[in-house]
Order: sequence, then C-alpha cells, then structure tokens
Amino acid sequence: MTPEVVMSMAYQGMRVTLFLAGPILLAALFTGLLVSLFQAATQINEMTLTFIPKILAVFAVLVLAGPWLISLITDFTTRLFTNIPNMVM
Repeated sequence: MTPEVVMSMAYQGMRVTLFLAGPILLAALFTGLLVSLFQAATQINEMTLTFIPKILAVFAVLVLAGPWLISLITDFTTRLFTNIPNMVM
C-alpha cells in the first residue's frame, strides 16, 4: 500500500465524516444562536431553554437528510470493502 493510497483513504474518510456531521452540527449551531438571540431580547435566562429546540432541530435534520446520510456512509463503506483486494497488493 503506497502513501498516496493511505492519504486518499484518509481524505475520503474525513470528507465523509464532515458530510455526515456537518448538517447536524450546523442545525444545532443555528438553533442555539437563534435561541440565544431570543433569550437576549427577552431577558429570559433559563439554561435549559436551549435543549428542546436543539433536539427538535437535530431530529428534523435527521429525518430530512437521513436517507442521504445513510446512502453516503453505505457507498463509502462499499467502496472501502471492494477496494480491500487492491490495497493488499
């Protein structure tokens, strides 16, 4: 296995990880930002207020983007396993 193959696999793995985690983390980030702005505008300083909207936003992203995320990880896994014989040589 050459260093180029290892770097290519690492790059693909990081790219898939970014695509899997990105939408979920961005939804949580923007929801937290909106709730923080709402709390600052209304001066409601409840620490537990951010949890329910974040959970709902992450759940909504998982429902909407779930099929795409699953196909992304299964395609990557399939490509990885089918390339194992090529990597050994």
